[in-house]
Amino acid sequence: QLVYPHDFRLTEKEKTSICYLSFPDSYSGGLGDTQFSFRLRQSGGPRTSPFQDDGRYNREAPLTLQREAAHYFGYVYFRQVRDSSMRRGYFQKSLVLVSRLPYVNLFHSLLQLIAPEYFDKLEPCLEAVCNEIDQWPPPVPGQTLNLPVMGVVIQVRIPSRVDKPGSSPVKQCNQENLLPAPLVLPSVHELDLFRCFQPVLIHIQMLWELMLLGEPMVVMAPSPTVSSELVLALTSVLAPLRYCCDFRPYFTIHDSEFKEYTTRTQAPPNIVVGVTNPFFIKTLQHWPHILRVGELRMSGDLPKQVKVKKLAKLKTLDTKPGIYTSYKTFLHKDKTLIKRLLKGIQRKRPSEVQSALLRRHLLELTQSFIIPLEHYIASLMPLQRAITPWKNPPQIRPFCQEDFMKTLEHAGPQLTCVLKGDWLGLYRRFFKSPNFDGWFRQRHREMTHKLEALHLEAICEADIVAWMKDKSEVEIVDLVLKLREKLVRARCQHLPVKEETLQRVGLYIDTIIGSLPEDLQAVLHH
Repeated sequence: QLVYPHDFRLTEKEKTSICYLSFPDSYSGGLGDTQFSFRLRQSGGPRTSPFQDDGRYNREAPLTLQREAAHYFGYVYFRQVRDSSMRRGYFQKSLVLVSRLPYVNLFHSLLQLIAPEYFDKLEPCLEAVCNEIDQWPPPVPGQTLNLPVMGVVIQVRIPSRVDKPGSSPVKQCNQENLLPAPLVLPSVHELDLFRCFQPVLIHIQMLWELMLLGEPMVVMAPSPTVSSELVLALTSVLAPLRYCCDFRPYFTIHDSEFKEYTTRTQAPPNIVVGVTNPFFIKTLQHWPHILRVGELRMSGDLPKQVKVKKLAKLKTLDTKPGIYTSYKTFLHKDKTLIKRLLKGIQRKRPSEVQSALLRRHLLELTQSFIIPLEHYIASLMPLQRAITPWKNPPQIRPFCQEDFMKTLEHAGPQLTCVLKGDWLGLYRRFFKSPNFDGWFRQRHREMTHKLEALHLEAICEADIVAWMKDKSEVEIVDLVLKLREKLVRARCQHLPVKEETLQRVGLYIDTIIGSLPEDLQAVLHH
């Protein structure tokens, strides 16, 4: 019905997808308000972003919170109430916030403020809200933002890549005494993991392995709220490692990718997809891992845990909750985690404390797995003394899986993790996954940038006049052009180099040009 701001261009395909994704897909008798999220593939070529951002945000934000390049997130507030004046006897409407940022907590909190007002006052309400949001500062990693909207100030800290993993959000100190007191969000994006994983807590390790290996998985849930929370929780279990596969927190049979996912002529893609329509049990039963859950209920004791069942047991429509898979875990189960969570339930610990415990456990598991890889890849970096000013920097040595495997005997996960099992088998499978590919590319890019930076520093330390003594004009001109190209690259790629180093290289170039005959100087200056 309405898009705000009016000048935001969506393709017809995107509009149709947003319409279908912003309503529950199966019959939901529930009246009242519900909130859920979806993720949508952008269609129709690249678009200019309204943010004048040179990539700084993505460089400074944690990898898991980067701005999406080819997808939008949709955050939905859906209202269904009886209304005899409507043809169908119900008022049904959704307000959807579309963003490239995965700030699920911030945007759902924002919708809780805006949506009830919007259903009451309609377009003027959106206009006023958009005017306020236009004044918000851009999200800068590491900064605490005060975001005024509708008489409330939302206060939230944007995480940064330099935050210590697993550290609790910095307690926000208020210099200015904001009145009224702000609505402080403990996190822009972290879900209540303990609540999301309630029915599958005893299988958390199996789910961690499936996510690490980028396995195709269907989450079948009774509502878009449960499906989207569970999918987002699953994609977060690898933090600080980035989950590099596709994921759809909520997916409907009207989606343009429906055929792609339900075809049996090729293997299912590396994706986690959340669905609610029972029809999917039939169309997706060839997928290797299907997680079926019921309504999430917070109760005093450990909720009924689903069982792992054979895929052949997948009945149509009346399928019982369970994890339908033939997957055998590489690592043995960790009993201590469940014992600690059970103790927490007995002692009536708040859900956020249980979630912190769960998050810490997953973080330690991921770090135990990734630290040996980090150590090995760091050993592929050339020695600093091999970097000389007048030669191209040496290459990073290639990643050899067998060499890495040999390091595990002395420096494997067993140093930091008590879990026994087939770690070697897990690494071998991981090497075939999109998550390894994404991790390796990111690290390789960072190391290449570091080499470039070290090379520029070596050039700065060198005695350029001595080098020029016995060189021909051709060699000197060649050096000028190479140094210029390096400077441009250093600025474009934002290499980790001090500004003074770049300025000194600029002075070097001027010095060299000054020593050349005037005709050459004119050409180079031009």
